[in-house]
Amino acid sequence: MRKVCWIFVLCCSATATFAQNVAVVNGKSISSKEFMWVYKKNHAGITNASYQELANYLDLYINFKLKVLDAKAMNLDADTAYKKEVNGYETALKAQKKTAKNLAYDFIINEYREGVLMFNVSEKKIWSNVVDHEQEVRDYYQKNSAKYMGKNFEDVQGQVVADYQQQLEADWIKALRAKYSIKINEDELKKLAKP
Repeated sequence: MRKVCWIFVLCCSATATFAQNVAVVNGKSISSKEFMWVYKKNHAGITNASYQELANYLDLYINFKLKVLDAKAMNLDADTAYKKEVNGYETALKAQKKTAKNLAYDFIINEYREGVLMFNVSEKKIWSNVVDHEQEVRDYYQKNSAKYMGKNFEDVQGQVVADYQQQLEADWIKALRAKYSIKINEDELKKLAKP
């Protein structure tokens, strides 16, 4: 009987914890508080959002989290320059008398850490690919020449590079979504929505 009760408690505890999250990406929760803090910060303080607006933003936020996971899988978080940059930022925040007990402080530090990782991994996976793989960019131009209305590569090179980078990113996100588990808590997202 105790074993059954214990299993029930574990199941209820896991369900209650998930209920406070909008999503779980590869076992790591995205809390409702974190998600709404980021949403509000990136939408000029506005928190009145429809379910669809929140769902669209969550999709982007999950992509961000997936890139951070990829950066960590590549051990970019162990890089000395990365650690030095993050420590410098944290020291600067502390100098402004922000307290470590403040929830916003935790979100700010985490956002910075993850933002730097996302930037670093994007540089390796997307941006440097253009410099190091000029032939692939030209091949992309050839495959999609109709899109550029017969213009010479040199005339539309900037647009071709941007389009090629978009394609690299789309392929990368697709691979990450296939590699890592994602679970979205629709009920919690609906609770956060305000028509």
